[in-house]
Amino acid sequence: MKHSAALVAAVGLALGGTVATSSAAFGASCPSGQFCAWTDADFGGQRTNWSGDDEDWEDPIQDQDSSWANHGISGPGIKDHVQVYENPGLIGLGTVCLGPGQEIASDSWGNDSGDSHTWKMEC
Repeated sequence: MKHSAALVAAVGLALGGTVATSSAAFGASCPSGQFCAWTDADFGGQRTNWSGDDEDWEDPIQDQDSSWANHGISGPGIKDHVQVYENPGLIGLGTVCLGPGQEIASDSWGNDSGDSHTWKMEC
């Protein structure tokens, strides 16, 4: 009986830990309907947010982006993915691409590289 109680407690702790980790993964403070980028990893520093495309990011986010969240509207026929580009004008390599509801706390490829973005049908 002692082992059963310990097993139940261990499973409870494991599930509690998993739940806490999962909820923290979706903790970016980004308004509904917006794409947001932050100057620091883990959604820290200064936040910039957009509801549409931006072909030429300005300071403080241009080439300073370190985390991203797509809280845009999703549905059939709606451009609900966000592609970030390394150059103004939506040209050059894509740095990160986020699906609906996706948040990226840090990414070594995309870090400090964004200059423009567009909403797309898919990544």
